[in-house]
Amino acid sequence: MVAKLTKGFWPKTANIILRNRILIIFLIVGFTIFMAMQWQYMRFSSSQTNLLPDDHPVNQEYQDFLSKFGEEGNAVVFAIRDSALFNPVNFNRWNKLSKQLAAFPEVDFVLSTDNLQELIKDNEKQEFKMRPLITGELNSQKEIDSVTNHLFNNLPFYENLLYNKESKTIRTIVNLDKDIVNTSVRKDFILQDLNTLVTNFEKETNLDVHISGMPYVRTMNSQNIIDEIGKFILAALGVTSLIFFFFFRSIRATVISMCVVIIGVMWAFGLLGLLQYEITVLTALIPPLIIVIGIPNCIFLINKYQQEVKKHGNQALSLQRVISKIGNATLMTNITTASGFATFIITDSKLLKEFGIVASINIIGIFVLSLLIIPIAYSFMPLPKTKHLKHLNKKWIDAFVSWMERIVRHRRISVYIVSIALLVISIIGIYQIKISGSPIEDMPKNAEFFHDIRFFEKEFKGIMPVEIVVDTKTPKGVLKPATLKRMNQLGEVIEDIPELSSPVSVVNLVKYSKQAFYNGLPKYYQLPTSQENTFIMDVARKSSNNSDLLKTFVDSTGQTARITTFMRDVNTTRMEQIEERLTEHISKIFPAERYNVYMTGSALLFLKGTKYLVKNLIMSLALAIGLIALFMAYLFRSFRMIIISLIPNLLPLVITAGIMGFVGVPIKPSTILVFSIAFGISVDDTIHFLAKYRQELTANNWRIEKSVYNALRETGVSMFYTSIVLFFGFSVFVISNFGGTVALGSLVSATLLLAMLANLILLPSLLLSLEKSIANKQTLKKPQIDILPQDENNN
Repeated sequence: MVAKLTKGFWPKTANIILRNRILIIFLIVGFTIFMAMQWQYMRFSSSQTNLLPDDHPVNQEYQDFLSKFGEEGNAVVFAIRDSALFNPVNFNRWNKLSKQLAAFPEVDFVLSTDNLQELIKDNEKQEFKMRPLITGELNSQKEIDSVTNHLFNNLPFYENLLYNKESKTIRTIVNLDKDIVNTSVRKDFILQDLNTLVTNFEKETNLDVHISGMPYVRTMNSQNIIDEIGKFILAALGVTSLIFFFFFRSIRATVISMCVVIIGVMWAFGLLGLLQYEITVLTALIPPLIIVIGIPNCIFLINKYQQEVKKHGNQALSLQRVISKIGNATLMTNITTASGFATFIITDSKLLKEFGIVASINIIGIFVLSLLIIPIAYSFMPLPKTKHLKHLNKKWIDAFVSWMERIVRHRRISVYIVSIALLVISIIGIYQIKISGSPIEDMPKNAEFFHDIRFFEKEFKGIMPVEIVVDTKTPKGVLKPATLKRMNQLGEVIEDIPELSSPVSVVNLVKYSKQAFYNGLPKYYQLPTSQENTFIMDVARKSSNNSDLLKTFVDSTGQTARITTFMRDVNTTRMEQIEERLTEHISKIFPAERYNVYMTGSALLFLKGTKYLVKNLIMSLALAIGLIALFMAYLFRSFRMIIISLIPNLLPLVITAGIMGFVGVPIKPSTILVFSIAFGISVDDTIHFLAKYRQELTANNWRIEKSVYNALRETGVSMFYTSIVLFFGFSVFVISNFGGTVALGSLVSATLLLAMLANLILLPSLLLSLEKSIANKQTLKKPQIDILPQDENNN
């Protein structure tokens, strides 16, 4: 049935392409110009990656928190740990830096030693008021010592917020306007204005300023992604062109192939602009991926053209056969590769969905470009010279193919034993794999901003916010003594967890109010007793400044409060333990009938998002395997052939997963992609081999051995070439500064190399062992499908 429907399609396609060469060239040029015009709409991601769908309960809680308290990750923090800061010149310059930052419209407010306010009690008016810690420049060392001693010893409210008492580290907190936090304005402000101010400060004072905070980290991380796009594209072009030239020894063939993939990259950028998708750490990989995936198409087409030229020397017939014989198989391989990426579309993650859409469309696009440009380009050129065809007779390639043939012919049992042993060992390794939910883990370890993250983890226990929202279910219920006492209890639990910073909440403000009530004595920094609460809160209610402070910690109705803490970069298991411990204490401290308490924040959101994503990606991988199995069933009409074709492609995935377990590479968004990508690409070799094998069966009266070895000799060279290109092509990602991209590149490269060996050794062995009964049946019955059209030579 399929044979009838497809009969004559590819020869007709070849005629259309070769007869309309000029028109097709103009169409390609026109469409490329159109796609280049879409580059202006490309946008780089400015917002924090949200791996959860909008309707997920955890995401809804986070959005509810943002609606009540505003953006949680809008603080940029600066810190200095150096005794030289505490001299008049440097200290005044530090305060001047705070004033300069506060003058920018992108900044909401700055909290620093320059504008620090001390809460005091006005005995005459019986109210609290704010008094500046510093009223002007400090001109002597004595004045500075007095201010810093007062700050470190008498203002515990600011401890671990603005200073570390033990190391004498001083911090400044700059809160950005929440309306610009997730826009390109934030990026421009940080990269241009903020960094310039800090650089000038460091030059003038010789002090080292540490900078962090989620807006700063996201900006610097995004800039690293932008910087790496060009590096990846150049590296991919350089590596693939060198390997291509090494194999073919033809500048002409290399230039044609480079033109194909460069146009493909232009289309990829154009599609990102046309769809107005943001360029993220994933979509940034698409242009070099197109280069790496596009080159094998060029290898198969050019290799076939040169084989045909060597055989009969007729250019027109050679070009006709390139399209009619390789076109269908190449289409099938590109469809399977695109299917591997397209399965990401079914996930609920916007990040993965966009990656899947753009990647799968561009893979089909690069196939179309290869099929059109290569035959058309060669049609305008003279026939390849003898020296350009020498690579078809390379002795080392023949030796490699002969080695594989000997293994398949004489060592099949050994092949099965080794395969089973690797499978068992890999399964043991798989049980050792861990899941990682850290947003910091994949960031460039040698970047200055990453070292600053570690600095703030040491000095202030991290930068990743964890928020606990306490809904009292009654207006003004937050300031009730019972609620404050419960929040204080939870704060003590947080204090006992070494990976969490000291919590900040309305409790701190109430404690500060009591200290102020007792004339600022530090020993009174504690919650008021039930007797003290009445008159202290009465004074607080009369204080207008106090209501301004409350806005940070309590919503406008007084019903909901937040407890903010920061988490170190910890592994997923420890993060889950911390979450479980907090949840357990929350349920004990806050009765469910009186309070609605939940945890949220960037750190928790990323953990939940990672676990959700891993679950979705496992489903997408299963779907990819299912789709390709159906695809094989459609092509070969044989359940046994489906099994035979899947085993050589699944075994490398299992081995790679086992390696990850043994060497400690965790499952995370970047590494889980390996399996779908590698599976979609490795199946290409299977299709090429089985296509040729089926063709040989028909030509050789269903003699299995002869057909298998002929197919191995015919397709082995092209499969070896393409696998080597893919191996080194994906290896360029190891030059990345991002741990996830390095892991992706190295794991995909290793998997594809394993898949090549499996398809060239295990697949023929399985065919020889398992296909005998099929061959016996087919001697009486013609095959239902021919994947590749045949010619009189059956090649």
